[in-house]
Amino acid sequence: MSDEEDIILSELNDEELTQQMHDDLYDGLKEEIEEAVNILLARGWEPYRVLTEALVAGMTIVGHDFRDGILFVPEVLLAANAMKAGMSILKPLLIESGAPRMGKMVIGTVKGDIHDIGKNLVSMMMEGAGFEVVDLGINNPVEAYLDALETEKADILGMSALLTTTMPYMKVVIDTMIEKGIRDDYTVLVGGAPLNEEFGKAIGADSYCRDAAVAVETAKDYMASKHNQLAD
Repeated sequence: MSDEEDIILSELNDEELTQQMHDDLYDGLKEEIEEAVNILLARGWEPYRVLTEALVAGMTIVGHDFRDGILFVPEVLLAANAMKAGMSILKPLLIESGAPRMGKMVIGTVKGDIHDIGKNLVSMMMEGAGFEVVDLGINNPVEAYLDALETEKADILGMSALLTTTMPYMKVVIDTMIEKGIRDDYTVLVGGAPLNEEFGKAIGADSYCRDAAVAVETAKDYMASKHNQLAD
């Protein structure tokens, strides 16, 4: 342990410090993350750069190892907690500096399913990437999604499921959107351990996202193409 204690964050150069932050996030070290965020800001880093290069990059590693079964739920929650601590310092600065607001997402686990770790990770990483996220929690019926999309004037709907028995409910939601003539107003992203790309296509989603990192990239791509269309 003594080696660990010998690391003085302020003595590390920028590159070493961001690497150390990735490790500290991985280990769920909240205070170290807060300290390191403040050090980078004091060194003149833009809030958005701290966010992307230190926090989001670190959470991407956590997300991958969670998917691959190297990390488990308690560890991911600790990492998410450390990320949140860093985010709470950055959030007001990001708003102030007019960091790119990417768009707005409504996300929730589908009816009958109470799993939320993957969804929470996606929520946090989407926020980390500059999206506004409205998290509906677990066990959401079709009405909850549609009400929120309308009320929040969202761009993206994210649905997650961890049970094979609840996966088909995603199609119920999409079919209802088609019936109401609003399907084309939103980008629909789906995710969860038992899903795959074929399933996403079959139910009419825009994209299946295998993990939180992919969800963020996919959402960014859709928003960029939407902005381009508006500009044309």
